[in-house]
Amino acid sequence: NGGEEAQAKEEASYQEGCVAPLAVKKPVVKKVVNQLFEKRPKNFGIGQNVQPKRDLSGFVKWPKYIRVQRQKAVLQKRLKEPPPNHQFSQTLDTTTHDVDPLELVLLLPALCRKMGVPYCIVKGNARLCLLVRCKTCTALALTSVEANDKANFAKFLEAIKKNYNDRHDEIRKHWGGGILGSKGLARIAKLERTKARELAQKQG
Repeated sequence: NGGEEAQAKEEASYQEGCVAPLAVKKPVVKKVVNQLFEKRPKNFGIGQNVQPKRDLSGFVKWPKYIRVQRQKAVLQKRLKEPPPNHQFSQTLDTTTHDVDPLELVLLLPALCRKMGVPYCIVKGNARLCLLVRCKTCTALALTSVEANDKANFAKFLEAIKKNYNDRHDEIRKHWGGGILGSKGLARIAKLERTKARELAQKQG
């Protein structure tokens, strides 16, 4: 037993005196890159790669007549529009109404209602110009219709009277415009939130 204990002590002292072996480095495996599919970053400097397509509409200075058209459309939405003007936005189709100035045809709906003549509002005077074969046309009156078309025309007149002549009281009370933009809506929402917070503080 004494000999075994002495041998164990010698082995322990030998292990304490020994230095731990160095860590073995793993061999680095180089990744094989196929030259056909090698990543080549683009250089957008002068004389280098073609620049990508961007939306430059915000940097374009549009012609004056286009800017005036857009400003006019925005103003018509923002400002309150009286009923005699607003009735021209209630039309048979959805194309652009291009009678300018509007005062040229402003009195016609009231005159037709007073005289009991069925009327309708058509957007786009180019369609009327095709019928009368003129370059400019703001209004068109039908005085006679062919016998074959009288049945269809009678149905058309019925619909027109229902949508325009018979709705006189509703049309003359309905204002247009007054639509706020995003900034105006945000300002109103902020004021409402502030009022709601103050009310909650008073109640709480």
